[in-house]
Amino acid sequence: MAAGEYVSVSSQSDTENADLERERKELATDGVHEHAELAAIYVGRGLDAALADQVAAQLMAKDALGAHARDELGVSDTFSARPVQAALASAATFAVGAAMPLLLVVVAPASALVWTVSGSSLLFLALLGSLAARAGGSSVVRAAVRVTFWGALAMALTAGVGALFGATL
Repeated sequence: MAAGEYVSVSSQSDTENADLERERKELATDGVHEHAELAAIYVGRGLDAALADQVAAQLMAKDALGAHARDELGVSDTFSARPVQAALASAATFAVGAAMPLLLVVVAPASALVWTVSGSSLLFLALLGSLAARAGGSSVVRAAVRVTFWGALAMALTAGVGALFGATL
């Protein structure tokens, strides 16, 4: 999980870096067009043309690449891709999420292990999805339903593949 997250966020970081390099070149070769482009963004956000032109000029005088990165590309230090941080967060949350149903293996009878682990996994997915939604300020019910549905589907597909090949997964 952590490796996949690292690869995914690294790809996002590579794209951001390529966009920034392209923007750097455009600023060096066609500053007038880049100024107009930034001013048009501000007009689109509700400023009148004269004020948008003035804002674009002042921001570009201070940090042209930063202004374009933030307002044209949507890239900022606060929201830039951080592959290592994403990988560590993924590893930690996966470990906690996996440990919870596995702890029940110690107390559940062997005859009920499959149902105990499957059911508790779905329950813990719903709980963790709800906690994440609450922390993020989004719908707790929608998040719980989403992660429970997709978790159940993933379990069913895994069981189906196992049955197809005669293996218990």
